[in-house]
Amino acid sequence: MLTRKQHELLTFIHANIRQNGISPSFDEMKDALNLKSKSGIHRLITALEERGFIRRLPHRARALEILKLPGAVLPGGQKLAPNVIQGEFSAAGMRQAPDSDEIVSMPFYGRIAAGTPIEALRDPSSFVDVPRGMLARGEHFALEVAGDSMIDVGILDGDTVILKRTENAENGAIVVALIDDSEATLKRLRRKGNSVALEPANQSYETKIFPPDRVKIQGELIGLLRRY
Repeated sequence: MLTRKQHELLTFIHANIRQNGISPSFDEMKDALNLKSKSGIHRLITALEERGFIRRLPHRARALEILKLPGAVLPGGQKLAPNVIQGEFSAAGMRQAPDSDEIVSMPFYGRIAAGTPIEALRDPSSFVDVPRGMLARGEHFALEVAGDSMIDVGILDGDTVILKRTENAENGAIVVALIDDSEATLKRLRRKGNSVALEPANQSYETKIFPPDRVKIQGELIGLLRRY
């Protein structure tokens, strides 16, 4: 699965190699994706390499090899189904569970890091049933927590968190935040001056500080489900 930014970068690299016979520079990639710094490109390149879409050729400058593309036909006739994750969440809407009016099914968007930021995975065919009383007004979605950086507030690895979709949250709220349109994480929001801090609830992790234009709030935590 690819995020929107990963897909955009892969497409840009592929087009550049086909046209010019060489992969684009990091500055060209940064400008093409409208990113503020090359560090975001480094993270996207690493993610594409880990997922097997590209390979960095050693001892050669600006040398990237495209190994596969979303939707491409692979050797043997196998088709790689495109599964591009949009950079912003769009709640698919809740649907009523068939068994009870007190239970509703909401979109389940996969695993979200409570430690190191990762892509928030989205499977539009997955839903989770929750009690109607847990929900506030508006749209909601659910994510499974991966990691232990929020354990001091009782959010454990494997928990399912329920979030209200919003682009704004009060200082101190626990939110899903999207960083550089490519990475999402579950953290406590702290604003101070012209900076945004994403604060863990585990002393083993460091607070990450960003300028406000690099962080987009996707949802605010309103509940939690846990299986024993």
